[in-house]
Amino acid sequence: MGLTKKLLAATAIVLALGSAASAKTFVFCSEGSPEGFDPGLYTAGTTFDASAHPVYNRLAEFKKGTTETEPGLAESWEVSPDGLQYTFKLRSGVKFHSNANFTPTRDMNADDVVFSFDRQGNAQNPWHQYVSGASWEYYASMSMPEVVKSIEKVDDMTVRFTLNTPYAPFIANVAMPFASIVSKEYADKLAESGSQAQFNQAPIGTGPFQFVAYQPDAVIRYQAFADYWGGKQPIDDLVFAITKEASVRQQRLAAGECHLMAYPNPADVPSLQQNADLKVDEQEGLNIGFLAYNTKQAPFDKPEVRKALNMAIDKDAIISAVYQGAGTKAVAPIPPTMWSYNAQLKDDAYDPEAAKKALEAAGVKDLSMKIWAMPVSRPYNPNAARMAELIQSDFAKVGVKAEIVTYEWGEYLERSKAEDRDGAVLLGWTGDNGDPDNFLAVLLGCDAVGGANRAQWCNQDFNKLIQDAKAKPTQDERAKLYEQAQVIFKDQAPWATIAHSVVYVPMRKNVTGFVQSPLGDYTFDGVDITE
Repeated sequence: MGLTKKLLAATAIVLALGSAASAKTFVFCSEGSPEGFDPGLYTAGTTFDASAHPVYNRLAEFKKGTTETEPGLAESWEVSPDGLQYTFKLRSGVKFHSNANFTPTRDMNADDVVFSFDRQGNAQNPWHQYVSGASWEYYASMSMPEVVKSIEKVDDMTVRFTLNTPYAPFIANVAMPFASIVSKEYADKLAESGSQAQFNQAPIGTGPFQFVAYQPDAVIRYQAFADYWGGKQPIDDLVFAITKEASVRQQRLAAGECHLMAYPNPADVPSLQQNADLKVDEQEGLNIGFLAYNTKQAPFDKPEVRKALNMAIDKDAIISAVYQGAGTKAVAPIPPTMWSYNAQLKDDAYDPEAAKKALEAAGVKDLSMKIWAMPVSRPYNPNAARMAELIQSDFAKVGVKAEIVTYEWGEYLERSKAEDRDGAVLLGWTGDNGDPDNFLAVLLGCDAVGGANRAQWCNQDFNKLIQDAKAKPTQDERAKLYEQAQVIFKDQAPWATIAHSVVYVPMRKNVTGFVQSPLGDYTFDGVDITE
């Protein structure tokens, strides 16, 4: 189907969804399809936007527009003096959604909380492998299986987590999408009928919107949940109009076919800002775009080879061509706006001649490799295909032949986790909880190899520092260890750190209540459309 036909088909669906005269329909032009609807299984923001945020809640939530936590499904919690026990008092009267095959018979309780976490960390739980290849990537990457000793139902409305060691980011972690609370009753019903896969396809949560239907690569429909514990939403229907091309998202926004769009092309931002029918929110992104070498594969297992390739990359050209100036060169693996950022680090200089000599000194000749380019726009990389072309050209200048490969987004994310993956992968990250651990451990820790650690890099000195930092009681103590860890990272160069970006969110002028998140989320509770 051609682009115009796809656009017309998607528009027809949206119009049909919003045809009821009394319904207020909000259309979000999203950038890609979710991998599934069970957020515990994934790490991608595209998937979280379509699952965790509209459909589910967590024990704690992030206050809108901040990285501060506040009560969610837990109305309060207590931490033991030794930092090893977290006791959550659950909110009463919280209702679950229903669908054609399931009607809940009870409110959310401790059984749901215990089930939501146990299935991720307990290999004996029958739901641990309910989908093929389930790795619970986020839970594992954050060392939760090693940290959490037990999860106990104290009574119907009280849950206690006992930890093996103090863990400073724990409350921030349970506010993250992977920690969404799911319905054990729904899981039990699906297990009885042998329909477990529906758990990831027809989600049931407690969130502000309940899932209605999904047409892959076209549209997702949600309906405001009338019994939501936080109150019914101002909009009645929420529609994700999946529109992969940024230029088409912009056309649809300008034409009034959607109310808000994700990830505009940086070059198009000035015209969006000048459109009298639109407004554009912006903020420095808590993000990083990078090129991750597979450090388990020769010759990328040698730090001197990785550092040589880094010297071949012209970041200034990338900032100009890909980010259109709306970005800054990345030096460290965390953004400069995050506490513990090591401002003393020096970046690899752009020096093709030195890169050539360093490759020769490392015994590397006639190197051929692959550069993986993402098929979607992300806040940390608005145009991975263009970036890959620029890096390919840079590498050619130092005698390295690079082939660019790409896959559908879900397949890209899955394939790039493989420990025997060839070449280097373009990817990036937007922080999910405002803590350095969410970058350094999730993306570079030993527990994350084969998962979110696309460099497959396990450095024991680095890993000890980040693990020790989790157990320190003060931010100053933690920051010192993270600063040391960044020195090791820069010396070993498992990535080429590319850029941090400014994030723009264009929307129609009549949209109210949308709050841009420093965590890069698109959430629509509290959003309305004025006449």
